Amino acid sequence: MSEISALPANIVAWLKSREELADIRFLTEFPALKKAVPLKHTTVAVGIESMEIVDSFVENDEGVLVENEYCRQAKIKLRLSIHAPYSAGGEECHDAFTDIIDCLTFASGLDILYSGCDDIVSDRDTDAFVLGAWAMVNASLCPAATSSLDFPSFITKDLLCGSHIQNADIHLSPEQKLSLDSPFVTGSYFGTGAASRTVSLDFVPSLIIIIRDGMPLIESDFTARTNYTIAAIGFNGAASMGLEYTSGGFRVSNSTTQTYGGCYPNLNELNKTYQFIAFR
Repeated sequence: MSEISALPANIVAWLKSREELADIRFLTEFPALKKAVPLKHTTVAVGIESMEIVDSFVENDEGVLVENEYCRQAKIKLRLSIHAPYSAGGEECHDAFTDIIDCLTFASGLDILYSGCDDIVSDRDTDAFVLGAWAMVNASLCPAATSSLDFPSFITKDLLCGSHIQNADIHLSPEQKLSLDSPFVTGSYFGTGAASRTVSLDFVPSLIIIIRDGMPLIESDFTARTNYTIAAIGFNGAASMGLEYTSGGFRVSNSTTQTYGGCYPNLNELNKTYQFIAFR
């Protein structure tokens, strides 16, 4: 069964799990089984009324819209058949409709474009007031990578909410979430005296600062009339002398050839401990 055909059942299962809708009974068709007449509980049937599938376009680097050959855009009209007992009054139909749409819009992952309803009518078969309502859902349909079909009904997100989840304007990427939860790391390394050494991180830092605790940023040798930088800073790929970015961290160096104004980098001095803070 495709995700599209399973959509009503998935929505019914989700609505049944909502505590605020506990007084409403949900079905995928109405009536599903024989039931007592008159109707005693507000009952809602969920189905698909119509669906429109169109080509999907994305903006390239030049700002031109190009067709996405692997995905399609779909607008699916969900149909809600709301039955309320005569004893509850016609207002119960509208209350149920409002509560359901609020849940689907604000608590689910569905990207609901708009919703509406018809007039309330009376159904003598169930002795109930009936309200026909609908909700238009926007979704991205993408084929499975292993499928040989040109366009199967394949949706990668729960409850057909791909276009909503993939909206980068309102959702954070895993990397962005990690930046919020753990925006920086601190650490240290022990100088080996080698010309250079690499410190590995699991990311390329946007900002990094290296110091030797309790020391100034520059150490001077007045006898040799030489200065050594024992601190460094880097951001956005640029760095001060003796510090380089790598694909997974940074590299520091001691150098007698890299100099500026008689100042040499000394960021890996033997038996010295360097502290650093690196921002994601």
